[in-house]
Amino acid sequence: MTTDLSIEGRHFRLDWHPPESVGHRTLARGLSDLAAMGAKPVAAFLSLGLPRELTISANSTRSWVDRFLNGLLALAAEHRVPLAGGDLAESPVAVADIVLTGSVPQGKALLRSGAKPGDCIYVTGSLGGAAAELAALGASPASFAKSTSPGAASPHLFPQPRVAQGVWLRKHGLASAAMDLSDGLSTDLAHLCKESHVAAEVMASALPLGSGATLAMALHGGEDYELLFTAPASAKLPRSIKGVPITSIGRILPAKAGREKVSLRMETGAQPLDPQGWEHFSARK
Repeated sequence: MTTDLSIEGRHFRLDWHPPESVGHRTLARGLSDLAAMGAKPVAAFLSLGLPRELTISANSTRSWVDRFLNGLLALAAEHRVPLAGGDLAESPVAVADIVLTGSVPQGKALLRSGAKPGDCIYVTGSLGGAAAELAALGASPASFAKSTSPGAASPHLFPQPRVAQGVWLRKHGLASAAMDLSDGLSTDLAHLCKESHVAAEVMASALPLGSGATLAMALHGGEDYELLFTAPASAKLPRSIKGVPITSIGRILPAKAGREKVSLRMETGAQPLDPQGWEHFSARK
């Protein structure tokens, strides 16, 4: 089971994000959590808190909430997960809470705690594209106003949770540890290393940059909803899983005194890779 909040002003803005995108992203966040454990989605539950004006249709135009549900239900249909229940309440700001249940064979779930020294580090897809699109969205919200359906060029507005890829990794037993990239590679990899009691080295030149992304966006941008996973060096991994590219970006090292938890190897040498992605209540925010 997994739950995620989407809050107006923090996760989306009414003047930036089309309602279809907000609905899609609300469900995608939960689906990505299931994907990270190799689970198949079973059912979704949605609780909405909305200002009254978002529930009202005007001049034959669909209401905000109708368009929100269109975006959410389209993604739900794609992944064959029914919206099984929920709640609706009036609220001063728009808030969506998604709860998802998934299924996985007992003892077979992908966890963050299984990485071992010598393992290779992999990511699906590309990194930083969501942060790049968010920057473009903030610079010109009007140019995205009519974005109402998923597309390869919309990693922020319509991220694609890697459910099929997570299930594939679980079924083939190749991944030693896994999680999804929601808070940024630098932050999420640090979480994986902490749970597995290891260290990690990332090769900057190996990172698959998304469209318009900088290295900093790929490392710290967040909301890519790709899978980050480790596998033994002996594992025979394909170049892509279910049509999504797989890239080796580094290796797992033993944790020891004096060694950085996560380091970034550049042409000029290795340097510490401190967690600079998203963390609620962080002093950096």
